[in-house]
Amino acid sequence: MTITETRTPPLTTTAPSIEVLGALGNRYDEILSPDALAFLTELHHRFSSRRHDRLADRLRRRFEIGNGHDPRFRDDTAHIRADDSWRVAGAGPGLEDRRVEITGPTDPKMTINALNSGARVWLADQEDATSPTWKNVIEGQLSLRDAIRGELSFTSPEGKTYSVTAERTPTIVMRPRGWHLGENHLRYTDRAGRQLAASGSLVDFGLYFFHNAQALIESGRGPYFYIAKLESSEEAKLWDDVFSFSETYLGIPHGTIRATVLIETLPAAFEMDEILYELRDHCAGLNAGRWDYIFSIIKNYRGRGARFVLPDRSEVTMTVPFMRAYTELLVKTCHKRGAFAIGGMSAFIPNRRDPEVTARAFEKVAADKKREAGDGFDGTWVAHPDLIPTAMAEFDAVLGDRPNQLDRQRDDVQVKAEDLLDVHIGRPVTAAGVRANVSVAIRYIEAWLRGLGAVAIDNLMEDAATAEISRSQVWQWIHQDRSTAEGDPITREYIEGLIGEVLSEADRRKNDRYEDAAQIFREVALGQDFPAFLTLPAYAKYLVELA
Repeated sequence: MTITETRTPPLTTTAPSIEVLGALGNRYDEILSPDALAFLTELHHRFSSRRHDRLADRLRRRFEIGNGHDPRFRDDTAHIRADDSWRVAGAGPGLEDRRVEITGPTDPKMTINALNSGARVWLADQEDATSPTWKNVIEGQLSLRDAIRGELSFTSPEGKTYSVTAERTPTIVMRPRGWHLGENHLRYTDRAGRQLAASGSLVDFGLYFFHNAQALIESGRGPYFYIAKLESSEEAKLWDDVFSFSETYLGIPHGTIRATVLIETLPAAFEMDEILYELRDHCAGLNAGRWDYIFSIIKNYRGRGARFVLPDRSEVTMTVPFMRAYTELLVKTCHKRGAFAIGGMSAFIPNRRDPEVTARAFEKVAADKKREAGDGFDGTWVAHPDLIPTAMAEFDAVLGDRPNQLDRQRDDVQVKAEDLLDVHIGRPVTAAGVRANVSVAIRYIEAWLRGLGAVAIDNLMEDAATAEISRSQVWQWIHQDRSTAEGDPITREYIEGLIGEVLSEADRRKNDRYEDAAQIFREVALGQDFPAFLTLPAYAKYLVELA
């Protein structure tokens, strides 16, 4: 009898790599250089598997909340909250005074307008205010690269030239995409030969950091980031490890990077101390991202019954119980740890052709900023340059010559878990509110498909977060069998009628994207399943254009 020996073949491995699948436009090679791609490859090799683990944690947590397990302050991290001794790194050079920050996308014209605005900080947004077309992703990086070196100019199709003329430009804080978003125009191959889309977060962060960190340091500022959509301190720890590795890779001192974390998800509101702790060597503060926070409430409680149904979007203001609790807890938590608390963005914007609309916008924004400054926030956001003097006046009235109000500890604030979940507002869902949601969502998605991420609609600034509120409310109203105050059941058929009205009244033009936008809206608002983000199916179907 012969015994045949069998051997397991050795595992084959391949060198990790990043491959460019998108078309190469003018100067794209400056951003997608071999050295930059090598850095992106290292980031993916070291951190992509942990990213997927954290995304799996999100799914599990959302499932638990949907099945009746409310979020709470964690027992296993109570020692972090109880320890009064630790502090975060705080403001880096150029971030000491953040009383007014302007937000906006990174195309050349908007970059120049932001740098000339007079704000103290510019949130250079590659996330919710940017439609992630391949052109916007790479050319946004080119705009930032040129702006940081004083080389940016822009000439419009009409022949008008734009340039940076301000003596003091705002400190740039760049916002990369959240962990959930991929970049399909770059393909990562791991050591086992598996291929997958690159991480939008690592691409946006990595390209900006690699090309600009040293130039920013030499200019007396630094590589600063807004971190979006975090849901846990474990996700914050992942970012902190990315920062530490990146600093070592470029040979710059540990702690040079500064991050401001948006608290814009319900789970993150229960882990603010822990998020600050995990990022403490790199953290400058937290921001109250109001619109995504409202979306997160709806998303997590969409199936939990009528008591979690919110009324018209316009009725969910910053003074309703759960929003008041969340923002006051944020200020208290930040100031206890030496972190800046940055307020959010009122959606009202001026209309230079309509004085009445403009007056109303100034009034609404002034009231919003007065409340934030009075609550202890150290700064706030605006979405339009004309609003900067209004916001600045409210913060000047409270701050005076002080750069911040970190000394205001807010020991009077006591927020319990149930306060963060008190979503009772006591207002109805109206026919006008339903129609507004359908109209705003479709019109925003149509613009997003054309490459616009921040859009003025009905004298409000809309971005992906406000569109998410609009479509998720429609989904919830349908699934919770809600009716309007006027007595109409909110059904799929009712919404289809509104879709038809919106399309018939739209300002149609050649090559518009309204039919595609309506189809996306049907998928994310009328489907049986609830996509976690409307941008995921929309990106995969319509924005991926491979060479």
